[in-house]
Amino acid sequence: MAKSSARDSIKLASVDDLFTTEESRAEEQREKVLDIPLSEISDFPNHPFKVKADEAMLEMADSVKQYGVLVPGLVRPKADGGYEMVAGHRRKKASEFAGKETMPCIVRELDDDAATIIMVDSNLQRESISPSEKAFAYKMKLEAMKRQAGRPSKENASQVGTQKRSDQILAEQSGDSRNQIQRYIRLTELIPPVLEMVDEKQIAFNPAVEISYLAEKEQQELYDTMQSEECTPSLAQAQRMKKLSQDGRLNMDVIFSILTEEKPNQKEKFNIQRERIDRFFPSSFTEKQKEDLIVQLLESWYKKRQREQER
Repeated sequence: MAKSSARDSIKLASVDDLFTTEESRAEEQREKVLDIPLSEISDFPNHPFKVKADEAMLEMADSVKQYGVLVPGLVRPKADGGYEMVAGHRRKKASEFAGKETMPCIVRELDDDAATIIMVDSNLQRESISPSEKAFAYKMKLEAMKRQAGRPSKENASQVGTQKRSDQILAEQSGDSRNQIQRYIRLTELIPPVLEMVDEKQIAFNPAVEISYLAEKEQQELYDTMQSEECTPSLAQAQRMKKLSQDGRLNMDVIFSILTEEKPNQKEKFNIQRERIDRFFPSSFTEKQKEDLIVQLLESWYKKRQREQER
């Protein structure tokens, strides 16, 4: 009986195990690049980064047409079939413009939060990112990081109390301070037409953050007034509107009165066309010499006028 038990306890290697090397088994588990039909790849849900058909996109499409996609995209399999793009939305669009039917991609199993973090990180490296893209990207990543921090692995469970705050980690990774990250996220509270004005640099970042505290109806009234009066609020004006909104005293009339105030930096400037005065100065005169002579002549004219009035 003892010998029989000993034999039973011995586990024999399978034929596959006997004739495969450790290197080949590692190769089987290594991620591979596959050519996946574009029709089987859907965009990441609520993707915050705009994929525009601009000049840069057309240049990328020409490159893809000539050389193919040099850096594979990253996708994850969907439960109902097909794949979801995690990183590579611009390469996918360029492939479509180039007339390609497939795109090289790495297929990786990722949960929602891990996929969100990779998606944001891969796009934040771009040179040109609009305030709205950065705002929604920071919001999505921070929410994913907080969810991950809320379910630590067993081996790290005892260290939960010593873990850094998610926004602190994000600040270290992004280069923006925690406060600045929260200010960007505030922009996601703006109504779309106002947020578009921020992206178009028609409204400065700091006033936009203050406007984000206004109720949706108040923001719409502000937008309508900005359009009709062709003006935008200064930081001080935006702060006043925020305070009035919090006190329940902000309405269309108040918004109009604030926006139509004359701002110190909007006072009408006195300009003279250069061609009207340059002919009176020697060609060797500098701008400073021209200015000094104009002021000197004006002072002489003023004194002469004063003397005439005193007679």
